[in-house]
Amino acid sequence: MAGFGVLEVGHAVTIQNNLWSDIILRNKRKKGFLIKRLFLLVIIGLLVINAGGIGRLFFSFPFRDIIINESKEAGIDPFLIVAVMRTESGFDSKAVSVEGARGLMQIMPDTGEWIAGKIQIDRYNRELLFYPEINIKIGVNYLANLDQEYKGDQVLMLAAYNAGRGNVNKWLEEKKWNGERESIGDIPFPETRQFILKVLLFQQLYEKLYSSEIN
Repeated sequence: MAGFGVLEVGHAVTIQNNLWSDIILRNKRKKGFLIKRLFLLVIIGLLVINAGGIGRLFFSFPFRDIIINESKEAGIDPFLIVAVMRTESGFDSKAVSVEGARGLMQIMPDTGEWIAGKIQIDRYNRELLFYPEINIKIGVNYLANLDQEYKGDQVLMLAAYNAGRGNVNKWLEEKKWNGERESIGDIPFPETRQFILKVLLFQQLYEKLYSSEIN
């Protein structure tokens, strides 16, 4: 792909380095975490060699039409949506978390019911969260709701999507985290720290790979 070379990929990695370093220090004894990060770096290296072929092989873009349509209606970046989806479920529409989150964007049933009411989905029930069209619509509208609450701050929005706005607001009030991108390492939940970093990285990679095809 034209314009997607060493400098661009290097930039995508470099802006994450300070954030990742703190997480690694906090997780230095967890070999699984380090192996996963090494795998990501290897894939990014492959992108330098062959962005169009190898890049799209590892970073496919399923449900693209649905994502683009919903992103336009809600005003949310489609590359952010696909990054959240990849991180949350690995594109498995039948995924169910230990906590009970469902589907592609891992929506909790209560959250799904609340958003469904706001956007007037008729005859909603939690089983609908396993349908890609419904799950994506609800997930994107939930992101839009958080985007509005946090005034477009993507890091706060992602933190709330993963940990819940109640936890995020509590961290901010108690000054456990200042809400800044540079201090993601201060977030009390390791899962939330890793979720934000992965989504931000995937968002950049998807944008580099597919931006020429999406208006």
